[in-house]
Amino acid sequence: MSADRPMTTAATEREKGKGRAGNPLRALLKYHALWLLALPGILLLLINNYMPMFGIFLAFKSLNFSKGIWGSDWVGFDNFKFLFATNEIWRIIANTVLYNIAFIVINTALSVLLALLLNEVRSKVLSKFFQSSMLLPHFISMVVVAYLVFGFLNPDLGFINKAILEPSGHEAVSWYMSPKYWPYILIIVNSWKSVGFGSIIYLATIVGIDKEYYEAAMIDGAGKWKQMTRITVPFLIPIMIILTLLSIGKIFNADFGLFYQVTMNSGMLKEVTEVIDTYVYNALLVSGDTDLASSAGLLQSVIGFILVVSVNLVVKRVSSDKALF
Repeated sequence: MSADRPMTTAATEREKGKGRAGNPLRALLKYHALWLLALPGILLLLINNYMPMFGIFLAFKSLNFSKGIWGSDWVGFDNFKFLFATNEIWRIIANTVLYNIAFIVINTALSVLLALLLNEVRSKVLSKFFQSSMLLPHFISMVVVAYLVFGFLNPDLGFINKAILEPSGHEAVSWYMSPKYWPYILIIVNSWKSVGFGSIIYLATIVGIDKEYYEAAMIDGAGKWKQMTRITVPFLIPIMIILTLLSIGKIFNADFGLFYQVTMNSGMLKEVTEVIDTYVYNALLVSGDTDLASSAGLLQSVIGFILVVSVNLVVKRVSSDKALF
């Protein structure tokens, strides 16, 4: 008899659990305050991320405004053919991918380095000042950044030509007509704008590490270098993998403001600065074909999704704990 009681009790608990799980209305009423708090975010997600997904159909249609989206003629994959209609498309794709790879590698390394340095600042006032200073570029519009860069690189009155090159006896450089310099310029501008935000994310992770690890390391005689390499960096690896995976998902997308506005859309620089986004935009200015933009956006999203899933599978095989999903 006593042996049956635990089984009966366990069965009863399972039935209660099923009852609770099978009544979503009761759960909704029980946690109504939390749902109300989450409601603005859910609505924003639906309106901003999911409703525009109906635009995917435009990638396979020839949009006629008089017929509407659903009434327009279905053209299949014809819209995608335009993306590969030029012999320069592979150069454009290579520019997009290689720039993004450089951004991921350099920005990750610099963000981690800055986070490690910020963690060593003991003064709260200085720490807040440095964090605010590094985070500020992230919120500056790319239009403003373009004019800041122009102030440095203006061939006639720019700071670099007038204050550095000419006084030192060198000839002024026509920056917006010299493609060879722009891979470095774009990487510097992107890092200046992005590294501060990334360092704050890594710093938040470092702050959350249990101090007992460092105390134990100090007892064992470990210096600052070993503490960073044996404790801090290993704790940062999971967040580094997550952020890298998210960045890989956008490896076929380019920062339009960086490649279009900062370069002033100079035709002389297209060999090294033209990416998929600027190519599509310039084509739209000529043809006005909105279907092209839809097909390009869908292609970028699908390739990004495939890359994220593939890289995540590789990470999962190496270490399942560090995978994103």
